[in-house]
Amino acid sequence: MEFREAIIQENLNVIKDILIHEPNKVEEVWEGRKVPFHAAATGNLMVMRYLVEYSRASFNETDNRNRTTLHYAVEAGKLPLVQYLTERVGLSPVYGDENMVTPYQLAYEKAKDTTLAPEERANYQEIEDYFAGYCGARFQDMYQNPILRGMHPDPSIIRVGEDYYMVNSSFIFFPCIPISHSKDLIHWELIGHAITNPEWAENLNTLEGGRGYWAPDISYNKGRFYITATFRLNDDGTVYRKQMVTSSDKPEGPYCEPVYLEEDGIDPSIFTDDDGRRYMVLNRGARIFEISADGKEKLSDAELLYYGDYKRAPEGSHLLKKDGWYYLFEAEGGTGIGHRITVSRSRTLKGVYQPCPYNPIMRQMDEKGVLQRCGHGKPVCTQNGEWYIVYLCVRQRGKEFPQIGRETALDPITWTADGWPLINNGDGPSVLQKKPNLPEWIPPEDKEPYVTPRVPGKGTIQISEKEIMLCSCHASLSTTEARSILVRRQKETSSTLEVMVEIPQTLMPGEEFGITGYYDENTYLTFGPRCMEGGYKIGIKEHIGDTDKVQYYNTKEILPGTKLGIKMVTEGIRRSFYIKLEGFEWDFVATLDQVDYICDEGWHIGKRFTGPMEGIYACTEGEERIIHFGRF
Repeated sequence: MEFREAIIQENLNVIKDILIHEPNKVEEVWEGRKVPFHAAATGNLMVMRYLVEYSRASFNETDNRNRTTLHYAVEAGKLPLVQYLTERVGLSPVYGDENMVTPYQLAYEKAKDTTLAPEERANYQEIEDYFAGYCGARFQDMYQNPILRGMHPDPSIIRVGEDYYMVNSSFIFFPCIPISHSKDLIHWELIGHAITNPEWAENLNTLEGGRGYWAPDISYNKGRFYITATFRLNDDGTVYRKQMVTSSDKPEGPYCEPVYLEEDGIDPSIFTDDDGRRYMVLNRGARIFEISADGKEKLSDAELLYYGDYKRAPEGSHLLKKDGWYYLFEAEGGTGIGHRITVSRSRTLKGVYQPCPYNPIMRQMDEKGVLQRCGHGKPVCTQNGEWYIVYLCVRQRGKEFPQIGRETALDPITWTADGWPLINNGDGPSVLQKKPNLPEWIPPEDKEPYVTPRVPGKGTIQISEKEIMLCSCHASLSTTEARSILVRRQKETSSTLEVMVEIPQTLMPGEEFGITGYYDENTYLTFGPRCMEGGYKIGIKEHIGDTDKVQYYNTKEILPGTKLGIKMVTEGIRRSFYIKLEGFEWDFVATLDQVDYICDEGWHIGKRFTGPMEGIYACTEGEERIIHFGRF
């Protein structure tokens, strides 16, 4: 009997005999998976015990979908094998595959699958019940990271009473610095922005993509909310960074006109000590200087508190005072794979700070884990005395480029007997985690907001309940002068953008409009009609660096005055395009298989710190005019 047949037929005697004589056979790969995965799929406990305890098999490996053998044991519906792999081999019920599906989720979904026979569902229910006891929570009482999806990097959080508020970087996008609200730390509602007055944001208009407002912090003092952020300029002068401060008596705003403190560095945060004196902390390392009560003035020169434990690219500093200690949280290691959170502490504000013996308290050590580049965190204590931390992460499938940008995740903090914070028990980022002990809160319907790269010209964009009107402008999307672009964050690796556009009654050669997949002025694509001599042609343009690749396609005739549907379907780095004339079905136009240039690391030019956006645009070489789009 062949080895593969012996595994499938669960013939332990034959398996033993073969492996005694040919022990390397356990490393064989069939259908993209090694032997232990096929054995787990049978659900046979005795076969798996032999492979674990007597063969050369490794159980830190995953299959081609990043699944562990525990995923396969769950699918087999065999509780004894699930218990063995969980308790004796130590495989995690909350380990996510490439799509962030965990063994616990598999059991939960199969237990609810009405297409299965009752006895099968009962087997999966047993496994779900077992995982509930093992994890300390039912599946419906768990949450999945990231909690804020799409481009939401550099989170900062505060609690005021029973309400939580968070801010994230917005870079050159307007309105600036989104403010989110939650009551349960899991569900979030966008409630405002720190800068909404176009006149106060005109300083964005000449900035290159990836610059602008970096790493904001939100704090609260004496009935007023304060937001500070680095304002990152282009590299064409002598001043590259300033620190913006604005405030409001309402978390959603409106916020006052921002002031800019002349201090170099990035990632500012504001700390108020017990005596009421206020300070700003920022990099390099963690430097501190005193500020006025309203945050508008510098009162002292900056001093270095502590450079950091890892001592590479220290940034994102936050101070916390607890039990007589000043705790200094820092992001270190750069924003790539080595990103991490470290902590140090001192009995006095200005030190000397001693590093935590458990550092880094957050870092993804599993190179196959779907959540990578984890760091830049700020802690918060709930009204019940539980501690959590928000931090940034990216979802990464294998060696592919991160396709969504940096997002916000949440994990619990526990405090050791010697007074140090540990994030998720030192196990790195959670895919699936027990919800905080807070009342469940369902926010209003989540509608991803529209934003614009830089500030749109007056009257350039008009949004009503039924339509969006863009005034086509003369500037190409490849310049910082482009103003007729309206986009929103892409939240998932698979998405669909669909919009209806009215074709103008008269031809305007050189005019183009439609859908854009947008990262910045350096890398983007456009899809839609372009007015040529004699009529409209459907085209796709890929702009990468200094190169434009344009392809036109033969489609049904597009007549002036008609309505045209335009659709882009995104699946990872693959994008497919469709059109339809009013009253007809969708017609496939083309597919681009390698749209990696709208990923963080897909192109190396400028500051690649944002994330993929999707939306609409209009530009012209002739007379400017209004283009009417349906809402998307």
